[in-house]
Amino acid sequence: MSTDSQQTPSNDGKLQVGEQAPDFTLPTQNSGEVFHLHDSFGKSATVLYFYPKDDTPGCTKEACSFRDANHEMQKRGIKVLGISADDEASHQKFAEKYSLPFTLLADTDTSVSQLYGVWKKRNMYGKKSMGIKRETFLIDKDGIVRKIWEKVKPEEHADEVLAVVDALQL
Repeated sequence: MSTDSQQTPSNDGKLQVGEQAPDFTLPTQNSGEVFHLHDSFGKSATVLYFYPKDDTPGCTKEACSFRDANHEMQKRGIKVLGISADDEASHQKFAEKYSLPFTLLADTDTSVSQLYGVWKKRNMYGKKSMGIKRETFLIDKDGIVRKIWEKVKPEEHADEVLAVVDALQL
């Protein structure tokens, strides 16, 4: 992974609406293929959703929500990207198992998750650990963050995103 720019989010490391989305390059679930965020700029708006782990209940619900809404996303010119710390092989199995039609990105060193401010201390069943917090960023064609969802309900999330896309007329 590499971050292609030295942009740092303002406000104590938390990315804000109206800021330029930090650029990055990450491997996809397709072996040997990489994705560069800047390649989307000027072409399509992007939904960048961070999730904790492949093939877990909440993450599967969220991924399937985006899968089911993918046709509507594409009609609106929206590219959906899922990011977790899982590796390419895990992403490939997850995408195949649930017929996910969008790209999953492997942030195995968590540098992009840290860049976007979603690598955080978590408390799961009393056990504290670092992990990816489920958050989503809507980035317009110019690379500007237009909306951030910090609290996500996995089953309903794609519909929430579509409603905002329509309201913002992206």
